[in-house]
Amino acid sequence: MEKSQIKGFIAARVAKELKDGDVVNLGIGVPTLVPNYLPQDVHVTLQAEIGTVGSAPAGDNPDPIHVVDAGGAPSGVRPGGCFIDSATSFTLIRGGHVDATVLGGLEVDEEGSLSNWLIPGKKMPGMGGAMDLLVGAKTVIVAMEHTAGGNPKILKKCRLPYTAVKCVNKIITEMAVIEVTDKGLVLTEYNPEFTVEQIQAATEATLTISPNLKSMV
Repeated sequence: MEKSQIKGFIAARVAKELKDGDVVNLGIGVPTLVPNYLPQDVHVTLQAEIGTVGSAPAGDNPDPIHVVDAGGAPSGVRPGGCFIDSATSFTLIRGGHVDATVLGGLEVDEEGSLSNWLIPGKKMPGMGGAMDLLVGAKTVIVAMEHTAGGNPKILKKCRLPYTAVKCVNKIITEMAVIEVTDKGLVLTEYNPEFTVEQIQAATEATLTISPNLKSMV
């Protein structure tokens, strides 16, 4: 797979997880691409912890100072959407009103713990609302590339500082769809550009192969 295709491929597969009527929070990076791939009959309400409900693409006249997404890029709000204060925004998250959150990841382990906010020695702005989303959203999907510099990002145990532990429900990469279960990680879908053996070789954690394994495409 060409490097330029990976992010779009992941985002398109994530879009299939969202249901019509869902309230969804998207993290920075690959997750922000997901709305571009939603089926025409699936309409979701995008919530951003910075204080918007009903987020939308920036449109032709963006306001890059006052209306931005989680990554600071220009955003918009759909008709009927609203701006809310931070306390109300986090009440929605912590109160269990977000159906799904899609976040990027630096590392995920076989227990479903996630590290996605800090690399020691590098300047980082902080974890934002990720910690709250991981424990408040009904479904947590991690959308990320399978490896970094050829090194696995799906590990037996995270090495970087945790964002939250035992919180991830599903991992979607350019190679595979992996469900997190009480018994470990289950490979449920694979990209036919890779063999199951190649996927396992790129994954430090042990994968159980679903008896209903199917193609991602």
